[in-house]
Amino acid sequence: MIRIGTSGWSYPSGKGTWNGIFYPLQARGRGRPKFDELAFYAEHFDTVEINSSFYGVPAPATTKGWADRTPKDFEFSLKLFQKFTHPDMFHKASGQDPLNLGAKDVDEFRRAIDPLASAGKLGALLAQFPASFTNEPDARGYLEWLLDAFKDYRVAVELRHRSWSDDPTATLDLLGSFAAAWTQIDEPKFKTSIRQDFRPNVRSFFYVRLHGRNAAQWWTHEKSEDRYNYLYSAEELEPFAEAAADATRAAKKAYMYANNHFSAKSVANAAILKHQLGQPLPGEYPEGFVERYPDLKGLVKILPPVTPLLKPS
Repeated sequence: MIRIGTSGWSYPSGKGTWNGIFYPLQARGRGRPKFDELAFYAEHFDTVEINSSFYGVPAPATTKGWADRTPKDFEFSLKLFQKFTHPDMFHKASGQDPLNLGAKDVDEFRRAIDPLASAGKLGALLAQFPASFTNEPDARGYLEWLLDAFKDYRVAVELRHRSWSDDPTATLDLLGSFAAAWTQIDEPKFKTSIRQDFRPNVRSFFYVRLHGRNAAQWWTHEKSEDRYNYLYSAEELEPFAEAAADATRAAKKAYMYANNHFSAKSVANAAILKHQLGQPLPGEYPEGFVERYPDLKGLVKILPPVTPLLKPS
């Protein structure tokens, strides 16, 4: 019960786009159907983590569309809307007061994910807090409120500041009282970065996010995507595969998401993790993708080249 995927599936622009790398360049013209990135992605993985829900609450029609376009055993994990975890960012983006957060916001997000829950395709909700979210009474009180508001779902909490791991007993007690998973993260480590042991804290599920280790561009970068320009080697991934395998002896389920999405490096690393855990590698990959990430050679099927659409004579 280990589900492995990537954080997001659509990266259509920028230097780190997936188009022409993981997603084959499709010939255009009359008679050629529009390429469905999600359907193609779901041929390769059985879960995905939604990042777009952080920037805006999706419409129920949108999430129903996701459910309809994926196999029945596919699962979506969704990041909570930024108003719940990044009030300053929300205020800057919307100009609205983040302090009016309440039941209406919770209900709106619940309505958004209901089509996925009704279809049996809802994995977990991710409450990702910034590094500035430190372990203090107000923060603990707010986290308790948030976990209670979404107690009907699996909730994974991503804490980044070391103050939470410096007081592990209190943090584990708070999360455990709501059966919330302490998200295990791999990223560049700094003085204030959280320390973790990659062991599950609850029986229900285990949640891992791999952000990459691009320390040089973590805080200083031209584009935000540059932060995630990092490819894990197979050797670097082995400890995470082992941690997931160990976790399933204590937890019922595990989710692992690669967030090093620049140029679909997360896709390559997620595929390698699946192989290391003895999982099949379904779907077909473009030949250029395998040439770019040679660790996949011999492990995956190659996608036949796209034939151009013939013009009528």
